[in-house]
Amino acid sequence: MHIPDAVHALDRDLRAIFGDRLRSLVVYAGIAGDDRTPTLAVVDGLSADDLRACVGRVAAWDDAGLSTPLFVAAHEFERSLDAFPFEFGAILADHAVVSGADPFTGLRVDPSHLRQACEVQARSHLLHLREGFLETRGRTDALAELLLRSASPLAALLQNVVRLEDSQAGSADAAAAVVERKVGVPPGSLAHIARLVGRKDLSSDDARRLFPAYLDAVQRLAAYVDKWRAA
Repeated sequence: MHIPDAVHALDRDLRAIFGDRLRSLVVYAGIAGDDRTPTLAVVDGLSADDLRACVGRVAAWDDAGLSTPLFVAAHEFERSLDAFPFEFGAILADHAVVSGADPFTGLRVDPSHLRQACEVQARSHLLHLREGFLETRGRTDALAELLLRSASPLAALLQNVVRLEDSQAGSADAAAAVVERKVGVPPGSLAHIARLVGRKDLSSDDARRLFPAYLDAVQRLAAYVDKWRAA
C-alpha cells in the first residue's frame, strides 16, 4: 500500500505529542468514494490533554487529505474485534505499517462475531422498516421517503452478508444479487432498493409496489443470518 507524504508528516506530529507512548501508526484502505487517507494510531494511554494537543493539528491533517486519525489504546483493538468485526476486520485485511511494530500480528476475526454483528444489523433494519411503515400512517409519499432513507443502510447490510462468506461482492447490485440467491427471494426484491442510494425522489406508486417484496426479503434475510454457520 502506498503511504502518502502527509501520513509521514502525521507520524512526526504524533511523535511530538505522544513521544515513546506512540506504539504504532498504520494506514488502511478507505471507504469507496472518500478520497481522504485513514490512519490508526496505537498509543500507551490517551488523556484529555493528549486529545487537546491533537485538536490544534486536525485542520492541517484535513487540509493534507487525511481523515481524522483513529486512536486506540494498546490491546484495545484486539479486545474490540468482537464488537466491531466488520470495521476492524477490514483494517486487518488491508493496512500498512507506517512506524512501530505491526499491532495486528496474530489477530483474526472470529466468524461467529461476524455473524452476530450481521444479525444485529439485519434485525435492526427489519425492526426499523416495520416501525417506519407504521409511522407513514398509510401515506405513500411518506413510504417513498422511508424506502429512500433505508437504501444506504441496506446496501451496507448486503455487503456485510456477502463478507460472511469471506468474499467481496463489489457493487451494491452485485451484493444484492448474491444475497437474493442465498436467501431465496425473487430477483430485485433487494436490488431495487439498493439502487436508490443517492436518489432524492421515488414515486408513491413505485414505493407502494416495491415495499411488500422488500419487507419479505428483509425478514427472510434476518432468518438466514440467524441460522448462518461458517463452512
